[in-house]
Order: sequence, then C-alpha cells, then structure tokens
Amino acid sequence: MISYLSLFFSALVAATIIPMQSEAVLVGLLATTKQPAVLLIIVATVGNVLGAVINWWLGGYLLNFQENRWFPSSQSQLARAQIWYHRYGRWTLIGSWLPFIGDPITVIAGVMREPLISFVLLVSIAKGMRYLFLAIAAQAFF
Repeated sequence: MISYLSLFFSALVAATIIPMQSEAVLVGLLATTKQPAVLLIIVATVGNVLGAVINWWLGGYLLNFQENRWFPSSQSQLARAQIWYHRYGRWTLIGSWLPFIGDPITVIAGVMREPLISFVLLVSIAKGMRYLFLAIAAQAFF
C-alpha cells in the first residue's frame, strides 16, 4: 500500500510546478516489487492527472486577477486568445506529458477555460500513454 501511495503522491506533485520525478518511482517499483504493472500505471496516471487538474484550476483562478494592471493581457486579447485556443489549442494538451512545457500547458488550459471533461480526457490519454510506454520499456530492460 505504501508503494502505491508514494507513487501516487510523486506523480501528483510531478504534475505541478514543483520538480519531482514520478517516472523514477514507477521504474523503481517495477524493478523491485511484485506489484502488478497495470495497477502501478493506473495509480501513476491518476496522480499525475490530478496534479494537472490542480494546474488547470490555478490557471482558471488567475482569471480572478484580470482586472489588475499587472495582468498580462487586456479583456479583448484574452477573448481572442480563448477563441483561438478553443478552435486549435486544446490539442496541445496531448503534449502535457512533455518535460518543461507540459505543466505550463495545463495552466494555460485553465486560463483559457478549457472544459474540465475534455481537459481530463486529453491529459489522461497523454499521461497514461507516457506511463504505459515507460513501463513497457522498464520491463523489457529488467
């Protein structure tokens, strides 16, 4: 049970702006425990997606400050960006698994008011596939 919790929380934190390596935890558990790989992949994916949802929420929360002078865009710029994002940009969420740019993409999706259902669906596919491929590679190596 502790291995699942450590994997879940490392995956959750890794999806936020706090640096963490959930991939190392997953590979370590695959190499040293008898836990089913499918369960480890699911736990890592759920934790990582939940962390991305936190980013999405923070992005949406930033909109509360759009009336402030320091906010980086005007109302009209934000409206144009949201129209563009909802037409073309939501597919960038498939890149949410990428290092360095994946986490900011999830924050931007919150700012752009991406609906939670499509956000979770696209991010789950991206992050789940990353953990699946990582597990397959790790098991082939070990």
